[in-house]
Amino acid sequence: MEDGDSPEETLLPLALSRFQVSEEYGFLRPNPLTELPAPYGPWMEIAHDLPQLIASHRLRSQVHQMPQLSAQHLRGQEELHLAHLVLSFITMGYVWQEGEEDAAKVLPRNLAIPFWEVSQALGLPPILSHADFVLANWRRKNPNGNLDTIISLPGGESLRGFILVTLLVEKAAVPGIKAIARAIGAIPQLDAGTLHRALRELAEAIGDMSQALRRMHDHVDPAVFYAVIRIFLSGWRDNPAMPHGLIYEGVSEEPMAFSGGSAAQSTVLHAFDELLGIRHSPESAAFLHRMRDYMPPPHRAFVEAIRRAPSLRQHVLSSGDAQLCATFNQCVSALADFRSSHITIVTRYIAIAAAKAKDGRAEPGDRAGSPVGKPPSALEAKGTGGSHIFSFLKSVRDTTREGMLSA
Repeated sequence: MEDGDSPEETLLPLALSRFQVSEEYGFLRPNPLTELPAPYGPWMEIAHDLPQLIASHRLRSQVHQMPQLSAQHLRGQEELHLAHLVLSFITMGYVWQEGEEDAAKVLPRNLAIPFWEVSQALGLPPILSHADFVLANWRRKNPNGNLDTIISLPGGESLRGFILVTLLVEKAAVPGIKAIARAIGAIPQLDAGTLHRALRELAEAIGDMSQALRRMHDHVDPAVFYAVIRIFLSGWRDNPAMPHGLIYEGVSEEPMAFSGGSAAQSTVLHAFDELLGIRHSPESAAFLHRMRDYMPPPHRAFVEAIRRAPSLRQHVLSSGDAQLCATFNQCVSALADFRSSHITIVTRYIAIAAAKAKDGRAEPGDRAGSPVGKPPSALEAKGTGGSHIFSFLKSVRDTTREGMLSA
């Protein structure tokens, strides 16, 4: 049992500790490791200097000089997760150092082989995902609790803001995650009081997530996000800049294709959708389902356990309880509002930023470290995960709204 788990929590059908979900931090890794053991110093040294190495176009040559290290000596989940974080950031920097017009087509074996080994051990793909970028990439700067990232990429304070605001959204979701477990436990017991309270807490948590998400406007410069940061989150599946994927030298002679980091890889919204019985269009559902392959396997299993649990939606419908129906609808409405807030962010940070970049009007104050002379164009209409971003986000928001129940 993890620290902070209550005895009652272990009795719930969806005991969070079974799925490596923290009572305090949710899907975030509690107090992630920040340094690997000494033999892996060459990885850490490069990882800590990534923005400068990329800006000076020296990262690829540094990687070529890296010793061939085996991942076999890493011990435990914490070391493996930090190694995946480090190797994924180095990989993104290596591939995109020269921008989309000169993306690397081959990942050298001294990076590819250990990255593959670590990925296999964790059940994660060998690419930067939300699990690396946000869930395992935070530390306390000082005893006051001020947060910072462990590993960075070009983008300066805007990148730091992007990661930490996303982290605050994940943290705001924690009461909602705990409410899922209580709600599902209350259904077979016909415990209306617990179910009401759980759904009220869920609606409130989703509202807090929306509030946290809006802080993006205060901490991330749209021009920097579009012209500097975004390319490093881009993958090699459904990306016109890398139509054939990436060869992982020493792993496969054929190129492999993986999606880039995406908010769609966050377990939180998948869990809420499953609880509330939200059904998306076949195309959107297929993309979201594929994004589950980029979650840590225990988190993926949590979503699946919710899907298999007694249906909350059917329970509310058959209960004839108007108040319960109203509380359920508050959750659905809050989730649709969150998705609308996300569309607003994406409009500002991608659509408007792209238009300004085309017009040459973008003047980021923080563009130091950009590897390219011009903003990337391959993903103008797509998300870093490879989806057609606006049609996808609007479809998902609209199908969420359609999940409201008639009283």
